[in-house]
Amino acid sequence: MSTSQTGILSRVAGSVVVGSGITDIMMGEVVLVGREELVGEVVKVTEKSFTAQVYEYTGGIGPGGKIVATGKRLITELGPGLLNRIFDGVARDLELLFRERGSFIERGVKVNTLRRDLNWEFTAALAKGATVAPGDVLGTVQETPMVLHRILVPPGMEGTLKQIEETGNFKVDESVAIVSNRQGEHKLTLMQEWPVKIPRPFREGGRLGLDLPLITGQRVIDTFYPIAKGGAAAIPGGFGTGKTITLQQIAKWSDADVVVYTGCGERGNEMCDVLTEFPNLKDPRKGRPLLERTILLANTSNMPVAAREASIYMGVTIAEYYRDQGYDVALMMDSTSRWAEALREISGRLEELPVEQGYPAYLPDRVAEFYERAGRMEVMGRPKRTGSVTIIGAVSPPGGDFNEPLTIATLRYAGVFWALDPELAFSRHFPAINWLKSYSLYSGPLLSSFTQSWGSYSEYGKTSEWWREVSSGYEEYRSRALELLNDAAGIESIARVIGESALPDDQQLILLTAQLLREGFLRQSAFDTVDAYCEPQRQVLLLKMILDFNAQAIKLVKKKVPIDIIRELPQVPLIMRAKEHPGRTEHIASLMAESHKELEKIANSYGFTIKEGSDS
Repeated sequence: MSTSQTGILSRVAGSVVVGSGITDIMMGEVVLVGREELVGEVVKVTEKSFTAQVYEYTGGIGPGGKIVATGKRLITELGPGLLNRIFDGVARDLELLFRERGSFIERGVKVNTLRRDLNWEFTAALAKGATVAPGDVLGTVQETPMVLHRILVPPGMEGTLKQIEETGNFKVDESVAIVSNRQGEHKLTLMQEWPVKIPRPFREGGRLGLDLPLITGQRVIDTFYPIAKGGAAAIPGGFGTGKTITLQQIAKWSDADVVVYTGCGERGNEMCDVLTEFPNLKDPRKGRPLLERTILLANTSNMPVAAREASIYMGVTIAEYYRDQGYDVALMMDSTSRWAEALREISGRLEELPVEQGYPAYLPDRVAEFYERAGRMEVMGRPKRTGSVTIIGAVSPPGGDFNEPLTIATLRYAGVFWALDPELAFSRHFPAINWLKSYSLYSGPLLSSFTQSWGSYSEYGKTSEWWREVSSGYEEYRSRALELLNDAAGIESIARVIGESALPDDQQLILLTAQLLREGFLRQSAFDTVDAYCEPQRQVLLLKMILDFNAQAIKLVKKKVPIDIIRELPQVPLIMRAKEHPGRTEHIASLMAESHKELEKIANSYGFTIKEGSDS
């Protein structure tokens, strides 16, 4: 890598500049452009010139200006002080920018990612004379009440601890330990730096199976199309279908230890909504503000497009850093389409040959490079620990066309496909995830582990044994529900022609049950104080209640009981609204008993019992 050298600008085309006069410049090297030293990154190198994309507005810069090669790659600072903060696309602290420059960000402003004026209480985990290797935990800092920050030996560093502070208050750039090895003595601080385009290393052979669920509290996701910790999911959908709300719901309620939310080219008011709502929301497990485990990166639509690429790599690098500490991290990308559009614009200015819809030929490679950084791993260092990065990316296909290049490329590498349906959204059914078009490749290994995983949360007030007893037929319930919804879709197409009343009673019962599933289970309001988050035991009971009602009603229909009598039961609307009742599990159990009692009364009035009809 080159040292700091100065060259000359020969061409400026929007966010792309061409320079010359620096012979040993490298791909990915950070450059400073013009008198204001705008930050850019080298994306093309030829024998006599090089091209860089600039992460800030280039107006007023022209040929003959200076361009400085820094000899460094695009890096981010990692350490205490990332949580409960908001950064721009190149990881500048927006609060510090506001303090120094006001409400409008001037170009060329240099601000550190981590604040240098804060002291952190460090407690050593190792003693002087200990042998250390990459990833070892030097000590801890209580970053927020919800997250204990583990100070790690940086990758590539090993040796003997010549000195370490047992305890004390330190700034992030102050030395807390000294490591001695053959290359000399090295000071270790609370922070470290890492090039964002390079994945952080983990233990050799340490990539683990994706068999633990990320519980989101959203029924259509957790029950029908679950995502694993360390998995990757795509949420494609047209304008107004609820991509951002779905991502925000997962960010709010998922059981991830840390959430990194990246607004890549999205509207500024959406990020304002996040900043306004999150401080007032409580974590369902610990009762603390959600921002205490959240990091926000905002590269809004009015910012330079080149910075969108930087923002997604900044986000995934920060996520990997907390993964290395042994945490489960959820990375939200809203949206990857804006990133792809930036790639298309930069590629055009570089005069590269376009492929489908003008995207560069390397778009699938970039998508794969990003999503492959998800995973659940045994991380480097001692003590032995496991962490994960779960990537959930929104895709905004033009016109809602799922056959456009980015959506197709994303589906190759994402294990979950939550297809947002405009018809559902326009009918006010949210989350607007189409249960007939979506899928999850993780559902097989996860279904077998749901009982054990959910049973481990003592906060839900139930033991593992209770979960095994309640959800022993869980996989069967899920399969039956999906089968009923699929059958109902076919019957509805017939009913639109001949009318629902002309259908036989057994088919009308399928339509009734599908309505109960749609209204009483799949629909979930993000703004309902009770229903915004649905804990796992309620999900199982709600599904069991609807399917048990269906199983008992089938016996009545087979005994020639008119479907209208079943449809007019007072418990039917109550089943649809049970999800909103603050009584939670007790109310559901009571409603199940009432429904069974009423159905039994109908059976008795026709001279049989439901039990007697079980063999029919």
